[in-house]
This record gives sequence, structure tokens and C-alpha cells, in this order.
Amino acid sequence: MEIAEWLGSDNQLGMDIWNNKYRSHGENFEQWVERISAGNPEIAELIRQKKFLFGGRILSNRGLEYEGRKVSLSNCYVVEPPEDNIESIFDCAKKLARTYSYGGGCGVDISGLAPHGARINNAAKETSGAVSFMTLFSLVTELIGQNGRRGALMISIHCSHPDVEEFINLKTDLEKVTKANISVRIDDEFMEAVKNNAPYTLHYTREATGQEISRTVNARDLFHRIAEVNWDYAEPGALFWDRVKGWNLLSHTPEFSFAGVNPCAEEPLPAGGSCLLGSLNLSQFVRDPFTNHAVFDFEDFKKAVSVSVRALNEVLDEGLPLHPLPEQQESVRTWRQIGLGIMGLADMLIKLGLTYGEKEALELCDQIGFIMADTALAASALLAKEQGPYPGYQMEHVMSTPYFQANASEATVELVKKYGLRNSQLLTIAPTGTISTMLGISGGIEPVYANYYERKTESLHGTDVYYKVYTKIVENYMKEFKIADDRDLPDYFVTAMTLEYRPRIDMQATWQRHIDASISSTVNVPNHFTVEETENLYLYAYEKGLKGVTIFRDGCKRTGILSTEEKPAQETPVAGEGLKRGEIVLVTDDVVGKKRKLITGCGSLHCIALFDPHTGALLETYLSKGSTGGCNNFMIGLSRMISISARGGIDIYTIIDQLNSTGSCPSYTVRRALQKDTSKGSCCPMAVGNALLDMYREVQQEIAGKDPAQPPKKIPKPKAVQSARDKMVCPECGEPLVFEGGCNICKSCGWSKCF
Repeated sequence: MEIAEWLGSDNQLGMDIWNNKYRSHGENFEQWVERISAGNPEIAELIRQKKFLFGGRILSNRGLEYEGRKVSLSNCYVVEPPEDNIESIFDCAKKLARTYSYGGGCGVDISGLAPHGARINNAAKETSGAVSFMTLFSLVTELIGQNGRRGALMISIHCSHPDVEEFINLKTDLEKVTKANISVRIDDEFMEAVKNNAPYTLHYTREATGQEISRTVNARDLFHRIAEVNWDYAEPGALFWDRVKGWNLLSHTPEFSFAGVNPCAEEPLPAGGSCLLGSLNLSQFVRDPFTNHAVFDFEDFKKAVSVSVRALNEVLDEGLPLHPLPEQQESVRTWRQIGLGIMGLADMLIKLGLTYGEKEALELCDQIGFIMADTALAASALLAKEQGPYPGYQMEHVMSTPYFQANASEATVELVKKYGLRNSQLLTIAPTGTISTMLGISGGIEPVYANYYERKTESLHGTDVYYKVYTKIVENYMKEFKIADDRDLPDYFVTAMTLEYRPRIDMQATWQRHIDASISSTVNVPNHFTVEETENLYLYAYEKGLKGVTIFRDGCKRTGILSTEEKPAQETPVAGEGLKRGEIVLVTDDVVGKKRKLITGCGSLHCIALFDPHTGALLETYLSKGSTGGCNNFMIGLSRMISISARGGIDIYTIIDQLNSTGSCPSYTVRRALQKDTSKGSCCPMAVGNALLDMYREVQQEIAGKDPAQPPKKIPKPKAVQSARDKMVCPECGEPLVFEGGCNICKSCGWSKCF
């Protein structure tokens, strides 16, 4: 097989990623598969079928250690947290540097460092505080790299540390600690205080002097500040630490403790711990996609899980002597963590005709997740039969954990009871940003980020021309069903920026029930998302059992760090182009009128739209309920706001984009399921937006004098991924970046940076 056959001859981006990131010494595709599979024919076949891929470190480095290169096969590590003395702090920096030089990302927790103002017995008399040393760790991350790849760092602190407020506020200065991601460890005590609007004590006892530093804050105020800064800067993330400690195979093992998390937070690990990553492509297990009889092949999936667990263990053994530090080799030898995950979830759901986050999709993912966990446990037990359990294994402690009891079938329980487990940690969901982009599928458990991306090219006249490049699953569907306009896609083609946050978190919570490690994911929210909504999102994530959550608000201040481009002008006809601020177009009598009757969750709704007879621009909208419709005053208010926006110079696609960002309505969902007669959309504003678009297109056809059966020239609408402010752009090619699963990713050249 050739690389073009594997990825598709039209997937130039995927071939570029493979060639630039994973290919070594001009090897062809089959030579590459032989190298990364190390002669394992079963895993090699899964790779050829695009059902599985190892993590990036394995794809690029496996087999190269025999050439004398200083490489690691692990993507991520957690270094031992620094103790409260200067020697330990700089030892930590040294460990970070050495690990980065092998290509591994790191996590470090600074909760053990004394807060600002604590007494110390040296010339300074008092410490500058835990937060001050973050600059040192960030600087090391910036300086040390391998083959042009800079290190990735996660710094965390416990919510009870007296310096936590300084920690939260640190990165509101965009010039500080630019090479690290930050997260707050939040415990159940704090969350209960938040819910009860109760006081919460920040405290620290300095072992060297016995000094106790303590003060009381209002928990809800501190929680609000975490949400507010995350809303505006996409950091700090929240780690629900009691969930991290309590939902895994080692929660009852007294000798074990988590020291921190890796840079994208999907891997809680002990001091010196590391993890090997690999992901199963769920979309490749769908049979008869895009048809009424499309199904997920559970038996094929179970076989793939078993093969992947064995293959990751082979990599673990091969990579043991390659870890940068002796303590890392010892930790891996004792606990043997692997991280098998998934990608292509959103593609799988689309192939099955299911809507991300809705009941049927969640039920299917719950089934897949349980089978994945149960099969992985059984596969690890069978490996223990051959090679013995991991050295730290204690049967009664493992089998009594809530995670094991919830995810092991009776047959698997008997296997573990008889043979033990070869691994203390099995499943994780990593970002998969680069490998999923290479394959042309969605990453991790993320929804499709956008149905299309805009590319820019220069015409013969020297002007920039923008055109659409559709996401692969969208392109395939449109070709299959001969759809010319992505606005005609079925409702289950939801995207990250139009999906309401609750179904997004529901999906993550469903998978977290079956994942013993954690999940790297980002809840993308629109620019108009509020701080209060961010607080509600955090609370909802906590109540649903997530181990952690972060958001990325479109247009937040982090966006400006990489911004250089201005938003291109829209070509959509606008009422009264050239208006000054505050000017409103007057509506004359020679307008073109259109009318639609809509069926919503509340009943019927009538929509009348008036358009400019010369340009086809939207001028006014009138909405009124039918005999069984919803609130008439709301409809009048909405129609007036649409009208004033249109007459104030805002183009119709921007208006529709706002209407489509309003989420789903329960009554709409129920009626669609029961009566199946609702208009396109998932709430009244979305139905109105779709009707306006339909009427606008008719007017454009009529003005152009074309046959209404022929589609008009498509005018690009504003992208949902494009912020109200500047865009993040790729440092390699200058194209816009997207933020998925904790990583900035370029969909044009494959560049990625995980935080």
C-alpha cells in the first residue's frame, strides 16, 4: 500500500503531516508501518485499516533508538512536585529540561511550595511565593526542545493554597508564563462551599518553620473569579481533584497517589509517571454508513481493543530504558500505565445519523465505553497470565474500586481474580489533534469543529479570494447525496460552536464513566457566552462527574496572542452599505415580500420578510404566532431586533449566524421526536433563521433572473469559528487556527501546539 492509497489521493494535508512529522529517512508507507508496529501483524493491519494509530511520539520515534538517537516513546510525564526548598525547586527545573530534551511534555504541581510572605531562614527573610517560580518553569519549557518541538507544561495548584488567587490572575498578563498551561485543583469541600455560598479556608503549614498561614475567603467569590478569568483568557482549567483520585483502578491502593496531570490533563500520573498513547478510530467501525441500516460493529471493535492493549504493552516494554530519568523508569516499571483512547466519535455519529449529545447518541456511547473498558481489563488480565501482573498490583484493592465494579463484566471479574492485571491504568482520551487531522476525522470526543474552513488564494488581479474547504465527513456526505450547499445538511451535522454546552458535557460525562484516567477536551463557546454561563457550565460539569473542564470562548483575550490578520470583508448584499454609525435605512414601498409558515415546539409561527428589490438585502421581518404558537410579544421583539439589525447595515448571514447560536429548546426536541413535523432547526430563532435564508436565496435567484431550480452563486457566510475580534493564525502558514481538546491546530498545514 502507498501513502496516497492509505490517506486518499486528495488528502494532501494528511500526506504532508505524515511526511513532515512521522516519516523517517525517506521510508515508504509499508516500511513505516513495519517500524511503528515492530513486527506485530495484528496492529499493523489495524493501522492499514485506519482503525488505530499510536500517539505521535511512537509514530515518529519507535525504532529510531537503535540509531543512537535520544528519544522517548511517551508523550507525557508528571515530575515529582518540588518541595519547599530552593534545591528541590531547581531540581524540578532540571528534570523538566531533561524530559523536554527527549520530546516529552510535563506536568508539575506547586501546591507544596510556601505562599508569598512565609518566613524563610535566608537573606530574603520571606519567600516570594509559589507562583513566582512558575516563571522559572515556563522559561525552561521555552528554552528546551527537540527537533524544533518546544516542551509542553501544565502547572497546577490546590484551591486551598493561600496563593491561589495570585495563581488564577497570573496569566491575565499575556506576557507572563506564556509556555505553560495552568489548572486549579478543586476539591469537593470547596464545591460544596460554593453551592452553599459558604466561607472557605485557605491554609498552608510550612514544615521548615512550623509557621501556619491561613485566611478565609468566600468560596462563591473565588469560584466566580476562576470562571471569569477562564471566560476571558481560556485559563485556568478546573481539575475536580477528588474525582481524579476516586475514579480509577488505584483509588484503594494505599501506596499510590497522583502527583499531577500531563499538559492536556487527560493523564493523572504519580511522581515520575508517564503514559503511552494510542487511539481507536470509531468511525471506521461503522458498517453501511449514511444509510438507514448503518450499525456499529461491536465484535470488530472488541477485537481491536484487545490487539491495541497488547500493542501498547509491547511499546511500554520496549520504551522502559528510554525514559529520560531513572525515577521515570522505576515508576513505569512499577505501575505500567497505558492510555488507549478514541478519535472520530463525531464522524461515527454522523455516519449513523445520530445527533451529538442527544439521547440515542449518549446511549450508544455508553455501550461502546463499557465494552471498551471491559475488554481492555480482560486483555490486561490475559497479559498478566502470560507475564505476571504489574509489580504494585494488589487484587483486593483493585477489585474493590468503584471504577472496576462499574466496568467489569462477570467474566472479566473472574479473569482478574485469577490472573491479576498487567496495567494499573488502561484508558484515556487524548487530544489526537495531529493524527486525527492527518486521517481527516474529528479528534477525541470533540464534535466536528466546523463544517468547513476558509482558504485564501490570490487571484490573477492580486486580490485575495476566499473559498470553502469542507471537513472530510461533510464533503463525503455532500458528494454521496449530491448536496451543493452545506446549509442543506441534516440537523445532526452539529458543530462545536453551535452545540449548546449541556449536551457537550453530557457526552464527556458518558465517556468518563468508562475511562479510568481522564479526558482532554475543550468546550468551545460563542463570543456572547457570559461569565455567569461559564459558572453554570462548571457547576454542571461537576455535577455530571467530570474530572476536569476548560472552555474556550470565541474571541477571548488569548486569541490576541497569535493574531495578525483582519477579518475579510463580506460580499453579502447589505442594506444601505456605507452607513455611518447610528444611521438606519428607511424602507420604501417597492420591497419584495416573502412568507413562510413554520412549525415549532409550541405550534405554528408565521414569518414575513421584506427585501430590497435591487440588491436583495434583507430589510424587515415580521413574526407572529399561529393559533397554537408561543409568546407573541417575544416574536414581535425578535422580529424588530432582526429588522433594526438589517437596516443598520448588518448582513443577513451574520444575523442568521446569531440566530443559529441560540441552542436547542426542549419542547422543540420533544415535538420533533414525537410528531416529526417541526421546521428545520432546534428552536424558534433557528427556525426563523433557516426560513430567512430560504427566502433570501429565492429573492437572489429572482433578481439574477435565473431558474429557481438552479442554485445561485454561493456567498460565504461568516464562519462560526471566526471571532468578533482578531483570529489566531498559524505561525507556519498564516492560516486561521482552531482550538480543540487543549490544542491549537492548523487545518491547512497540520501545525499543532498543545498546552
